Amino acid sequence: MRAFISSVRKGLEEERDSIPGLITALGHIPVRFEDFSAQTTPSREACLAALESADVCLFLMGAHYGHVFLETGRSATHDEWIHAQRLGKPRLVFRKNGVRLEPDQHEFMRIVEAYGTGVFRDSFSSSMELQTKIVKGLHELDSQPSPLEFRRLTQQPPLIWIADDGGVNSFRSIQEPLLELHALPMDHPGYSVREMDRLVDSLVRRVRGAEYIETSQALNLLRSQDHAAVSTDNDQRRAGDKPQNGRIREVRLHKTGQVSVRSTLPQDQMGSILDPKALPEQLAEMLRFTGALGLIQQGRVVVAAGVPSDGRISVDTFDPHRSRTRAHPLGIGRSVGMYQTEPDESVSLAALDSGAHEVGSVLSRALFGRLPT
Repeated sequence: MRAFISSVRKGLEEERDSIPGLITALGHIPVRFEDFSAQTTPSREACLAALESADVCLFLMGAHYGHVFLETGRSATHDEWIHAQRLGKPRLVFRKNGVRLEPDQHEFMRIVEAYGTGVFRDSFSSSMELQTKIVKGLHELDSQPSPLEFRRLTQQPPLIWIADDGGVNSFRSIQEPLLELHALPMDHPGYSVREMDRLVDSLVRRVRGAEYIETSQALNLLRSQDHAAVSTDNDQRRAGDKPQNGRIREVRLHKTGQVSVRSTLPQDQMGSILDPKALPEQLAEMLRFTGALGLIQQGRVVVAAGVPSDGRISVDTFDPHRSRTRAHPLGIGRSVGMYQTEPDESVSLAALDSGAHEVGSVLSRALFGRLPT
């Protein structure tokens, strides 16, 4: 495995320098910024590219947060954490004992330790203890089966489909046909008014902090009696009808505990496209985004996806460089309001992280199975 090492150097010099030789001795490949050669690529871009090539990320957490970069408003380690989370990379986290955390580091650790989708966490007091625990962590990661687990449902879950409200509780700026993804935690008692108030206050921050939406996009908050929603402004003007990839447009937190994400589909001048090759990855990204919000942190979830029967949607291949000249819409002459999956299994929380690609593929196959042939 390629193991990416992420940490500040200050206060962790000895521990950080002791890891590469250990990883090499275990038959793996260490990846760290100290070993990067001179290159024209910006430092941040080079580090994130190296992280993308890794099979596992090791995060060492000490007292210091690190330099805050103007471009991101975060430290390099925090930036790498978000990127690894977004990519669904396995993360092994080790926190140093007996040190006083800086305020920014304390807030960062709160984010890391609150994230409940299978991240391995441990602590250490010396470089020798850290080495022992890294050996254990890498061995377990290398040998364990996937944490993704499916379990048969005994009854249909009370999922809420946004399209069913006919746009009554939707943002007026959202007019495109949208792909819906829903994650409902099992055995969740729902939120009290007080709990919803607290979560609503943090919802915009959570959406922005997940780093799946461009910083230039304005976020709008809407609250109704049974849910709160954050949407993006539709300010991306299409230049010459240039094809566009799908993008997240709305997040909803329901009082029942359900988290819903809606995204546009890839589109060109002929309309929106359901691409059998692109849809699994788009659903996987929406699942990882749901996990990154930190709203569902324990138990199991039921996931489902759907698209409206809309004359602007067709099954086709999306080409980001060229628009189509013809299309065959799904919704013409049909009264079906929504093509949606009907879940018969719950999944572990790995579905919102490391198992997102597999679950996205399952949802995609199920959704295409609901479409007219």
